[in-house]
Amino acid sequence: MTGFSESAETMTLVAFTVVATITLLLCVMTGPDRDDLDEFYTGYSSLSPMRNGLAIAGDYISAATVLGTCGVIALYGHDGIVLALSTTLSLMLLMFLLAEPLRNAGRFTMGDAFARRMPGRCVRVTACGVTLAALLPLMLVQLAGTGQLMAFLLGLSGTKVETGCIVGLGALMISYAAIGGMKGTALIQILKMVMLLGSGAVVAVLMLSRFDWDPAALFDTAAERSGVGAAFLSSGLQFEGGPFPRLDMITAELCVVLGGACLPHVTMRMYTASSARQVRRSMSWAVSAVAVFVLIITVVGIGATALIGREAIAAEDPQGNSAYLLGSQAAFGPEVTTGETFLFTAVTTAVFLTVLASVAGMILACANSLAHDVFAGRVQELSARREMTLARLSAVAIGIPTILLATMVQHRSLQPLVTLSFSLGASALAPALVYGLFWRRYTRTGLMSTLIGGSLAVLILMPGTNLVSGSPVSAFPEADFTYFPFTTTGLVSVPLGFAFGWLGTMASGRRKAEEQRRQYEAVEAWILAGAVRRKG
Repeated sequence: MTGFSESAETMTLVAFTVVATITLLLCVMTGPDRDDLDEFYTGYSSLSPMRNGLAIAGDYISAATVLGTCGVIALYGHDGIVLALSTTLSLMLLMFLLAEPLRNAGRFTMGDAFARRMPGRCVRVTACGVTLAALLPLMLVQLAGTGQLMAFLLGLSGTKVETGCIVGLGALMISYAAIGGMKGTALIQILKMVMLLGSGAVVAVLMLSRFDWDPAALFDTAAERSGVGAAFLSSGLQFEGGPFPRLDMITAELCVVLGGACLPHVTMRMYTASSARQVRRSMSWAVSAVAVFVLIITVVGIGATALIGREAIAAEDPQGNSAYLLGSQAAFGPEVTTGETFLFTAVTTAVFLTVLASVAGMILACANSLAHDVFAGRVQELSARREMTLARLSAVAIGIPTILLATMVQHRSLQPLVTLSFSLGASALAPALVYGLFWRRYTRTGLMSTLIGGSLAVLILMPGTNLVSGSPVSAFPEADFTYFPFTTTGLVSVPLGFAFGWLGTMASGRRKAEEQRRQYEAVEAWILAGAVRRKG
């Protein structure tokens, strides 16, 4: 229950319905009305840098960031703040290192960026496979958490109600991706960021006002009410049960920093910029928006612990996913006015819209890759009409199994799925992008070794972590088959991803490496500093 009256819960339900209706209409109105691939995949690169930057930030900030990261801040203090800062650092690395080369090398998908240097269907199919493997777990997290979120906000209960919410929202998200294309989902992402930043900023201000505008008092009170004292503001609390807590924390941050911004639903936004200058300006807006939001969830998360107490937050949800909403509610105080009820409705609607927008963007990235890299690659000169039809059918083909899987895992711990996505991004996609965009001798065998080897390393090690079993808050608390001493796989899988790429390139032989070097040098100038993107 939210703690508000029935009329407030009714207001929330009405707000959800209105937002769902408006966003669906936006997709219908702005979706491609012609059989034009550039319009569907990139929206003709028609967004201004500010709007494109907000869309990038919207894709980057998922419901897992809003609810999960805020929960880690509320439960573990210092460790959660470092995690939040790592998300900003990841986007900054994308901005300074990969954004422009990606925009210059690619056209529609990550497979385009890889295949530009190393043409071949195997490259595109493997890139699509890794895209699906990296994004499917995140989509499950967003959808599976939706049922519990709706129950919490609307005072509903029961597995059937939660499953119904998952199915209904999943159908909406498929519609967004299939109808709206890149431009339609971008508008939803922009609306989401405006609502998140606006409502969150007001809550953060109210939170600080409860402590006489003194951040030190806010943090001191949170430490007192955390039940662990000074450890709340020191590193290592989140991983203190493991054998190597400090190393475990570093490994987790490594996966976030390297993997977060390399996920395909974020990198696909680079292709929507019309020039190198536009992508730089868009990324500046995106980083600024994410940095502001990180500041907001830090204040709200710490404030939730200070006002409610760490034990009460954990009792509501062991993962702390309700901390953002509980903190927002607590910021209003015991006497809730009509205006504050309206504001809380805006906060919950922003979270609801975050779930919708996040999964819609991920479904679009997967559908684009499946249609463009796999199906279109099988037929030479495939017509634009057929490829767009394939992309829309791909959205349905990906969305329906995702919905079914989400209903099956909704009552399990979802943290392993989040960690799996970031680990795949850090161990397979990040090495492949760095090598593919900057190493002249990188070969097709090296690329395939990076993508497949890095992914397999994660998939082999991940089931052995304590997120999957051996812990009361793991996905399978009744079992214990741990064989890897860290929470995330990054300490081993990230070096392996880079090593596989190097070994694969060396195994290709000197002649192949020299041939690849000459091919890269022919296009190096426009990959690293090109002003006009090549077609095809």
